[in-house]
Amino acid sequence: MQYILLQATGAAPAASGGFGGSTMIFMVAMFAILYFLMIRPQQKRAKEMQKMLDSLQVNDKVITSSGIYGRVVSLKPDKGIVVVEIDDTNKIRVEFQKSAIVSILNIMETPVVK
Repeated sequence: MQYILLQATGAAPAASGGFGGSTMIFMVAMFAILYFLMIRPQQKRAKEMQKMLDSLQVNDKVITSSGIYGRVVSLKPDKGIVVVEIDDTNKIRVEFQKSAIVSILNIMETPVVK
């Protein structure tokens, strides 16, 4: 009966072990797994996206996050704005934030072999 009362009050006997080294190793291992499976790939994608946005030039064919295809007409780097021409015949131009550009679609022209 006295043992049950000691457990209820939090005064555990000395043989219970408590917060040991194996628990600490387990927590470090879980953090390492979390880092390598979630945090590191996300940072890598963010770096690649920033590199792609930095290489954006006039006349690049792009797609925006809203699914609009167009051609870059001008860049305003001080404001972070990209002017995209959507329709070539009517000269429709729309301003987007630079971060709205999802990918550059420059198609490499393959030479015709005769």
